[in-house]
Amino acid sequence: MKFLIVFVALFAVALAAPTGEVTILRSESDVGPENFSYAFETSDGTAAQESGVLKNAGSEQEAIAVQGSYKFIADDGVTYEVTYIADENGFQPSGAHLPVAPEA
Repeated sequence: MKFLIVFVALFAVALAAPTGEVTILRSESDVGPENFSYAFETSDGTAAQESGVLKNAGSEQEAIAVQGSYKFIADDGVTYEVTYIADENGFQPSGAHLPVAPEA
């Protein structure tokens, strides 16, 4: 599951990358039995970091709680950044460019 999360994040960044040669400036990862973290940065201004922990290990309410962020420079030259939490309450992104739902 952790490998899948890391793979999907890296795949998304690869798809968003502009054409041309991009080099990896920093790449770190640490994967344990009940937690993980990774971070990377590329020469085109793309960066991401994420960490997660297994909550309620061994119970029926076992879940992975994740927090992280990613940023990239879009075709319009603007740097977009998203921070997020993903846990038993779902995926909760936030960013200056993302719409915010009105209060209920």
